[in-house]
Amino acid sequence: MPILLFGSRHLDLITGEKTTTIRKIWKNPLSQGDRLHCYWNLVSKERKKLFEAEVTDVEVVRFADLIRNDELAREEGFNDASELESEFRKMYPEHSSDESLFQVIRFLKLPMEEWEGAKIDEKSMITKRADILFDVGKFDKSVVCYNAALKIDPDDVYILNRKGDNLSRLGQFQEALKCYDQALELEPDNEYLLNNKAIALLNSNRPEEALKTSDKALKINDKNLLVLYWRGFILEMLGSFQEALTCYDKILKLDPEDSEAWNAKGNLLSQIDQAEEALECYDRSLELCLEDESDSSTWNRKGNALMELNRFDEAVECYDKALSLEPDNEIFLSNKGVAFMELNQFENAVLCFRKALILNPENEDAQILMDECLENL
Repeated sequence: MPILLFGSRHLDLITGEKTTTIRKIWKNPLSQGDRLHCYWNLVSKERKKLFEAEVTDVEVVRFADLIRNDELAREEGFNDASELESEFRKMYPEHSSDESLFQVIRFLKLPMEEWEGAKIDEKSMITKRADILFDVGKFDKSVVCYNAALKIDPDDVYILNRKGDNLSRLGQFQEALKCYDQALELEPDNEYLLNNKAIALLNSNRPEEALKTSDKALKINDKNLLVLYWRGFILEMLGSFQEALTCYDKILKLDPEDSEAWNAKGNLLSQIDQAEEALECYDRSLELCLEDESDSSTWNRKGNALMELNRFDEAVECYDKALSLEPDNEIFLSNKGVAFMELNQFENAVLCFRKALILNPENEDAQILMDECLENL
């Protein structure tokens, strides 16, 4: 029973586009008609069955010929033969002489009812792979998997929703909306689907429609913290600041330890020139998740709020906290430089702006501010 292990980079195995693989010649080479059992070796010693296939053709080629054949290299998933050569020399260090023999195996994926071995839940296997790729931010690859899973079951609401989320991450909001609408035809009272649709509408610069969709989600469950959070953001985009504050306050009434809601409320209060109240929110947010590296932005915003109150020494301390978490953030450095300028500490300000310019030579604001500091030295 010949077994083939594939690396997880071969996503075209899922779509059925990959029907060729190249391996060093085996002691018992494959022949046309042989049955293959194909697996993904996703993690060391963990194998996931992909499918069974029938060998349709086997061609034996020398390594010297293989590394000159761009077409074969592309069939194996490489950009060209030179990329294949580089990878194969690592994979087969003892089989990379000119005369080393490799077999080009072409195969046909068999329908599951014709398999000899154990059957699998193909949809589940593909969906899990898609979720892994989504979670690590490989959205262009995960959408390929979600599409393949939907070919098996086009009415799976979970997959439709995840595909919509995936397309949103890729900035393809119109396509994402189609996924959410298709899912909502199946589950019209799903508040999470409605909320995701509202977010996609907001990102499509359609805030009024986003609010109407949020209305539907809120009608289903007016205590859904996620719906309330995004509703607040939508209302902010529409300039309805008091209504947005009401949303954030409702979240905090339901869950006083929601750091994101405290942060969102602080941002809004800062935007409407209520710096003192904003500071209280930022402090509460920081108390709740002080060890979380994502708080660098909260420290920065707290520094900005202190700047508005002319509390420049305290602002510098906040920017230092932000930079301890993200030392190469040019925005934090520039903000710290401005605080030093307000304190007439121009040498310290120059150091901040200079580092910001090293990180981003195109930062015109940092350049202008540094020039102004130099004139005051």
